[in-house]
Amino acid sequence: MTDARVHLNLKSRNISLKLFSLGLCGSLALVACDVQVRKTDAQLGLNPHQAAGRRVYDAYCDRCHEPYSSRGKKGRSLKGVFGKQYLPQSGLPAKDQQVGDIIRYGRNMMPSFGQELTPQQIEDLLAYLHTL
Repeated sequence: MTDARVHLNLKSRNISLKLFSLGLCGSLALVACDVQVRKTDAQLGLNPHQAAGRRVYDAYCDRCHEPYSSRGKKGRSLKGVFGKQYLPQSGLPAKDQQVGDIIRYGRNMMPSFGQELTPQQIEDLLAYLHTL
């Protein structure tokens, strides 16, 4: 083989290896991101009360609490918050009154939102949390 052919063959292999590596990294990134397409209110079967609560959640809660994952967030996931008898961190009963009080007055690292949210917004938010 001539020097030119060897050089061309090595260059071709180098490009193929780079393309393979790029494709592998891209595939791993997609898997690692765990990207989910956001469902609409209708797809989730939310009534108007719950849909309004979802908007409150998006505006105030999502910055610290993801509805289905706590990865990369300060607060716990709120998925199934009403699915158990007691709240996981405080041990308080998982009831609207207790969760509403935590939203209104805060607890531990969670700030209070009683001055920012209206009573109706808190009711809507609780209705949405029941759907998680």
